[in-house]
Amino acid sequence: MLNWFHRLGSPRTFFAMTSNWHPWLLALSIGLLLAGSAWALLFVPPDYQQGNTVRIMYIHVPAAILAQSGYMMMAGAAMVFLVWRIKLADMAMTAVAPLGASITFLALVTGAIWGKPTWGTWWVWDARLTSTLVLFFLYLGVMALRSAMEGREQAGRACAILSVVGVVNLPIIKYSVDWWYTLHQPASFTLSEKPAMPMEMWLPLLVMVIGYYLFFFTVWFMRLRNEILVREQNTEWVRTWVAER
Repeated sequence: MLNWFHRLGSPRTFFAMTSNWHPWLLALSIGLLLAGSAWALLFVPPDYQQGNTVRIMYIHVPAAILAQSGYMMMAGAAMVFLVWRIKLADMAMTAVAPLGASITFLALVTGAIWGKPTWGTWWVWDARLTSTLVLFFLYLGVMALRSAMEGREQAGRACAILSVVGVVNLPIIKYSVDWWYTLHQPASFTLSEKPAMPMEMWLPLLVMVIGYYLFFFTVWFMRLRNEILVREQNTEWVRTWVAER
């Protein structure tokens, strides 16, 4: 099992394994996003309190969930890099950080748009909003730290440490609505409990969440494969791959 793990951690092996994945993942993710968006916009009934404003939930909620999952993914890769020194894990961190920052920014912007008609303001220093903003800065911090340091090994180690330390913010985001008085509503989407919303509203949200995840992983695969080519450009197998193209 350990040999298999290290073999999978080889950039060359990973590149070969994922060569045919991303076209299928991209097609499936786009299909789910289009289907979920059409379902949410055209067939979901208006909310009895928020009316049609609630439809932004189908953009905001998946982005908010994925922002945290993306950070867990980056922190997991960071831990692998710190413990086993697998360079593919450092490449994975590099590939996921801009995606995580982008999806967190989308969650913040759509949350502000949703908050204006719901709360009467674009922004409040609510516990969940503030901790999500910290998450955005953590992503930016990892990106800035890597750009500021010249040595790749040292930069990777520093970014990995920051990523692992930043995990402490994730429970704050998740449980802030339970620990403190907050304007933000409890979780709109969960698989462990009975949905709090009608099924005709919950099912398209599930489709959108799956579509977001698939699209995120697809773009991450593409970025990671590009990162592998950049870092391994002087190796024989990359020269051979480029020549065959």
